[in-house]
Amino acid sequence: MCGRYAASRRPEDLAGIFGVEKWEPEETLAPDYNVAPTKEVHVVLDRPLKDAEDPRPVRQLRRLKWGLVPSWSKSPEGAARMINARAETVHEKPSYRRAFSSRRCVIPADGYYEWVTGSQERDLEVEGRRKRPRKQPYFVLPADGSVFAMAGLYEFWRDKTLPDDHPQAWWVTCSVITTEAETTPLAVSPAEGPRSLAEIHPRMPLMLTPDRWDGWLDPSRTDPEDLRSLLAPPPPGLMRAYPVSTAVSNVRNNGPELLKELEGPEEGTLF
Repeated sequence: MCGRYAASRRPEDLAGIFGVEKWEPEETLAPDYNVAPTKEVHVVLDRPLKDAEDPRPVRQLRRLKWGLVPSWSKSPEGAARMINARAETVHEKPSYRRAFSSRRCVIPADGYYEWVTGSQERDLEVEGRRKRPRKQPYFVLPADGSVFAMAGLYEFWRDKTLPDDHPQAWWVTCSVITTEAETTPLAVSPAEGPRSLAEIHPRMPLMLTPDRWDGWLDPSRTDPEDLRSLLAPPPPGLMRAYPVSTAVSNVRNNGPELLKELEGPEEGTLF
């Protein structure tokens, strides 16, 4: 799954990396080293500009709320529960299938946090049952330091209790697509601890390599079977993971120190 990640790159850097044509300086978000559900996040999407004469899609960097609210929802109350969509079922689930067809985005990150779970806990999670408290956090990122481009979906929701000109009349929200975690060895493994992403957690955000960005963002591609071909996991051996401070477990903590690599798991935590 993806329940927390870090995003510290500046908007101008993201614009250069993704070929963004349009972004508003007033929508700039400060670096966030502990992005949690319901926070506002930067996403990259291709969409015609509002009220523009030219109907062509324009690549934009937008600020959206993390936690998808389907357009047909009666209220946004379930947003915090819809932060992830499973790659295996995203094309058929009512909450995601319309967005999967025409409203896809890339959610840039430095990497994501995940808490190691023992084998019994992993079995419980796969079954959808409650786990014991999480333990040692790890930070997972591309081994070469490049941007972690997470596949995402976005959606519009209209709050009908507000007038059209109200600034909060429309909600624009997003969700991260996840896939099965890699079982192959990490490109760089910690001195002690997990040797693959699957040993950390059974799920991981679906990372899109640069060769898939244009196809994923193209709103003219609407055929579900065609789009599902883009949901294949990235090539193995691209990722590394290392232990970080348990301070990241508290969403109130936020700063570059959360990314500091520890020599090993903190005392009192378990792998």
